[in-house]
Amino acid sequence: MNILQIVSGGIAVYKAVELTRELVKSGNDVKVIMTENAKKFVTELTFQTISKNTVYVDIFMEEDKSQIQHIDLVKWADKIIIAPATANIIAKAANGISDDLASTLLLAVKDFSKIYIAPAMNTVMYENPITQSNMNRLRKLGMNFIESEIGLLACGDLGKGKLADTETILKNIYNKKTLLNKNILVTAGPTLEYIDPVRYLSNPSTGKMGIAIAEESAKRGANVILVTSAKYKPKYNNINIISVVSTEDMFEVVKNNYENSDVVIKSAAVSDYKPVVKYDEKMKKKDENVSIELERTQDILLYLGQNKDKQILVGFAAETNNVIEYAQDKIKKKNLDLIVANDVSKADIGFASDENEVYIIDKKNNINKIDKESKKEIGRKILDEIENLLNK
Repeated sequence: MNILQIVSGGIAVYKAVELTRELVKSGNDVKVIMTENAKKFVTELTFQTISKNTVYVDIFMEEDKSQIQHIDLVKWADKIIIAPATANIIAKAANGISDDLASTLLLAVKDFSKIYIAPAMNTVMYENPITQSNMNRLRKLGMNFIESEIGLLACGDLGKGKLADTETILKNIYNKKTLLNKNILVTAGPTLEYIDPVRYLSNPSTGKMGIAIAEESAKRGANVILVTSAKYKPKYNNINIISVVSTEDMFEVVKNNYENSDVVIKSAAVSDYKPVVKYDEKMKKKDENVSIELERTQDILLYLGQNKDKQILVGFAAETNNVIEYAQDKIKKKNLDLIVANDVSKADIGFASDENEVYIIDKKNNINKIDKESKKEIGRKILDEIENLLNK
């Protein structure tokens, strides 16, 4: 996502640096505009280093002579964030004043819904009826406000006006309610097939990909059931965690919730085999070799494909070779709508990594290759594909 961050001049500018870093870490392309007053708190070089992009300050300093920067930056941006937003920049936006690059650019925006404003100022200034009137005016135009928090302010006062924390700002930015009232079931992480009370068969999956998908679904307004063995504390009230251990546990939960699901995303790395015998006590070490007889576990994805009604069914294929061919075969055999395939033999992506590189393939064999990106960003792109299917 292309994000334009406007940084206006207040003591909370240092928090804007953290926001830029988190936006970039999530795979966004971030460009920063600083007001002259913002430069008195933090240098342009700081934002340039983190964003890896030119920092824009002067309306008369055109970086690209073939463009008009305050127009082209608006066209480029998917979202515009003003953080921190001082009383001054809010007043300018509300009253059409355009005396610098930031305020002039805001006048070039047609779709006000892509503007997010995070105010930061002294409580008295925040509660001033003029400031409140300016904010209400911008709200009515469709701009989004990320409410200030109550806390200890730079002046020593305790009250409302503190810049919202980075996590709150990010939640608001990504909060697309395009999946409101949709029921989405996501499986994540490994399953554990116990041999005895202390040993089990499993794999290196951590559930990061499935959790990223669950969080993105929740941001878009869906009712989410996350079925997982991973330890995870949900960040959103609309994520319901159901903890499981074995493949059989996961199968029972998924089967019981399948009928009411609009979308099922099977990203869990399920064990294909389990011990025929599970010992009640720890197996003691022996001098000779030991053989453990294994049997197939329930093929959850195959069951879902065979019993599919109205649901959109998404599978995952973690392969070490012939990634696309195996994924295409799996999408047919298991009656999937989409499959997400990746090469887990690569050390810097896949299991336990924060990043991945995947192919999203539909049942018509259309392939969308996603180059190495954060799992959060890949989760967003998977949800975009699912939304396209839901809207057909």
